[in-house]
Amino acid sequence: MPDLSFLLEAIARPAGESSDFDLNPNFQMPPDRKLRAAAVLVAVGPGNGVLLTKRSSHLLHHPGQIALPGGKLDATDVSLESCALRESHEEVGLPPDAVQILGRLPPHETVTGFVITPILARITRPFDPVPELGEVDEVFTVPLSHLLDLRHYAIEQRRWQGQIRRYYSVPWGPYYVWGATARILRGLADRVAL
Repeated sequence: MPDLSFLLEAIARPAGESSDFDLNPNFQMPPDRKLRAAAVLVAVGPGNGVLLTKRSSHLLHHPGQIALPGGKLDATDVSLESCALRESHEEVGLPPDAVQILGRLPPHETVTGFVITPILARITRPFDPVPELGEVDEVFTVPLSHLLDLRHYAIEQRRWQGQIRRYYSVPWGPYYVWGATARILRGLADRVAL
């Protein structure tokens, strides 16, 4: 089992919340917007890889994008941690009893109206991923060392709703990790680098 004590030290350091607006300070969201709670699992496996998914290309929202397993907080969830565990089990077949929660990362607000709380965790034993049919096309891992190296992050831009929007990306092989997922992972990398 890899020693992840350095991650515990990193998440104990103070850090502010992040958002999709960090690199877009002129973009104004309506002040009366309603934000929905969500949680994702930043899960480090026995081989020191971080678990990621490729969303189905048939989905209405964020088709084909790379994402951390997770989703909206349901009425049945007793905590954000239980939400991340439930969603990870549904999306990739990760058994909740194979996960050790290490702590929370700061919340991240998205342009789509969610406040995502990343839950940092360790996968305590190997498991066979089972992508949720219709929602997840692929389950894979990216080495933690790649995601913690700030040199691998870039700031890119594209036009969104008539404006130029800047965002982080952290590509890995054929996978283009960007947007909220890259920003959450960049936040962890920033804290480890302190």
